[in-house]
Amino acid sequence: MNDTNQSLPYSGVRVVEMTHMVMGPTCGMVLADLGAEVIKIEPVAGDSTRSLRGSGAGFFGTFNRNKKSIAVDVKDARGIEVVHKLLAGADIFSENFKSGSMDKLGLGYAALSKINPRIIYVSHKGFLPGPYDHRTALDEVVQMMGGLAYMTGPEGRPLRAGTSVNDIMGGMFGAIGAMAALAQRERTGKGQEVQSALFENNVFLVAQHMMQYAVTGTAAAPMPSRISAWAVYDVFSVRNGEQIFLAVVSDTQWALFCDAFGLDELKSDERIATNNQRVEARDWLLPRLRQHMAAFSAAEISTIFERIGLPYAPITRPQDLFDDPHLLATGGLADVTLPPDASGAGEAVSTRTALLPLTLGGERLRLRAAPPALGQDTRALLQQLGYTDDELRQLVDAGVVRCQNEPAGDHPNPSANELASA
Repeated sequence: MNDTNQSLPYSGVRVVEMTHMVMGPTCGMVLADLGAEVIKIEPVAGDSTRSLRGSGAGFFGTFNRNKKSIAVDVKDARGIEVVHKLLAGADIFSENFKSGSMDKLGLGYAALSKINPRIIYVSHKGFLPGPYDHRTALDEVVQMMGGLAYMTGPEGRPLRAGTSVNDIMGGMFGAIGAMAALAQRERTGKGQEVQSALFENNVFLVAQHMMQYAVTGTAAAPMPSRISAWAVYDVFSVRNGEQIFLAVVSDTQWALFCDAFGLDELKSDERIATNNQRVEARDWLLPRLRQHMAAFSAAEISTIFERIGLPYAPITRPQDLFDDPHLLATGGLADVTLPPDASGAGEAVSTRTALLPLTLGGERLRLRAAPPALGQDTRALLQQLGYTDDELRQLVDAGVVRCQNEPAGDHPNPSANELASA
């Protein structure tokens, strides 16, 4: 497969999104990476995630590649008219704002399906319809109430996962729903509404632990307190204060491990001849193994484990992955330059970004366009919709739309916070 847009699975599919933060933008990014034309509708002041700091500084630059940007005031009737014209020819509309927000703007499914009966309407919410759907949800909220924080932290110390797992996966499920609806539309000729939600996504993530309880009658213990199925399956502190994760998960691997590290006495000990026996003996076995392995460096252990085919992993920080030799060799990272208003830094930033973790026809899905500058495609899209240069200038002067590198007018404009996130 080559990297031209026409060769990609969703080439020719038009997606219009009104999304921010992570969940909704992830859905659009997946569809965009697969070839869809994704048009991001932003407030004339810009998506608020363009200027986030701290843990949100990477949101916009990560989840908005391969998209176009049009800046529109959707609180103005003229702005809604622009959006309606865009949606009249769209295949998919995606949003992730608080329930009822789109209906108030005349952009709910009932209204849009009258304009375009073929449209597929994807909503990313905190909860699917039910007793909780009035609540405001965040990834951390549903991790706490959905059992994931309990499973991640030590006893009595619930801990959220270290990345936006529900937001990202919720957006992916929104994209999967959109793909399914597109396939069904091929048969019926009609669009439909698709919903994805943070809480239900989180429940799906912990479903294996729910089933564990159903099957065994024993509650799943938090990961730091769990009884491992394998005796050696842990992080070891080794020479020079380094750490490394090591796994020895079968009797064959145990023999290889003992031979490689001079543990003949343990290899011949009948009390720990089988994996289950070694699990039972962890209280005395692991301290002995930790003491023995502390004499080796992480590099020495890695070399030996790789040579004999045992599972191991260095303890890597996210920033270290920019230089990961496997990612660089396999094309898992793409060079990208973020425009100043998409970097959160006020200046262009040249870096690398992680691509979707899959191949089609043996090739990765390439970066075709960096995350757009605010209003980068406003002029071209409005001209495509039939607006004249005079009409466009009037909309810009009134603050209804904004083009790249042009100042916004004085017309009031809703922020993402006013619309309120799901």
